[in-house]
Amino acid sequence: MSATIHRLSRNSAPSLEPMMSLVAEDLNSVNAVILARMQSRIPLIPELAGHLIAGGGKRMRPMLTLACARLLDYAGTRHHRLAAAVEFIHTATLLHDDVVDGSAMRRGKRTANMIWGNNASVLVGDFLFSRSFELMVEDGSLKVLKILANASAVIAEGEVNQLTAQRRIETDEDQYLDIIGAKTAALFAAACRIAAVVAERPEAEELALDAYGRNLGIAFQLVDDAIDYVSDGETMGKDTGDDFRDGKITLPVILAYARGNEADRKFWKETMSGLHGDNADLAHAQSLLAATGAIDDTLARARHYGQRAIDAIGMFGNARAKAALTEAVEFAIARAY
Repeated sequence: MSATIHRLSRNSAPSLEPMMSLVAEDLNSVNAVILARMQSRIPLIPELAGHLIAGGGKRMRPMLTLACARLLDYAGTRHHRLAAAVEFIHTATLLHDDVVDGSAMRRGKRTANMIWGNNASVLVGDFLFSRSFELMVEDGSLKVLKILANASAVIAEGEVNQLTAQRRIETDEDQYLDIIGAKTAALFAAACRIAAVVAERPEAEELALDAYGRNLGIAFQLVDDAIDYVSDGETMGKDTGDDFRDGKITLPVILAYARGNEADRKFWKETMSGLHGDNADLAHAQSLLAATGAIDDTLARARHYGQRAIDAIGMFGNARAKAALTEAVEFAIARAY
């Protein structure tokens, strides 16, 4: 068993603390940029944006930009504003997602759309997207602009793809992976890759960081989709079974549907199409997921992609940063246990 596989199979509880400690000083600078750039002469904008930005998020995506810059021994400050741009893109997509999904809870708090309404949430999301592009332009790198602008477009494509797949039980695993690769992994990949651009490192290192972020993002979403059925609202910061009630076709459902008998498949067709969806149906869905091993296999896939992420940064030499980025992968997967 290799050292990296051993790390991914560790018994102690991993955390983001090593990465947070690694980038603490840089993150203070990023938070200052975020606070300054979310201001507006329209009071509702910083009020609504601050509700989500200061609402308990771990800042994982901007921390990845900062940690990857440390991995490359980058000594400048350009990555501070770009990490803020990454956080603005992420926050904007969350505001829009909560409107599309009609979500009532995020990170254990009422969503902005529940407090201020859908219109305000969408418009403030647009404001944050605009702020992110201002920060990209100020950086002056067309390559950075291309990477982050492309990620923003891909995220939107992924969300539309997910919307078209909603309540369609015939959605297959390839389309599902395409969806999560776009709506989640694209920003993880871009957040990591831009560190190599500002550090002026060769393309091979850019691609390695892209692969790290992309595989981490896929693993992260696989875990999210699994724990939607097995965790509790207090742990998740949202209601258990939200994906089930929304008719989202995630990998656990795809696997359970494929492995079920005729009665099981009939149940999935009816519930995913919206004919049923109460707590009793959720409980039955959870029993089918357990019986078919769908949750366990989804988490096994997450570990596979997590290992690919860890392997992708094997070429780099900064031991402290590499260890922190490795543990970030382990943390993302350990959320399910």
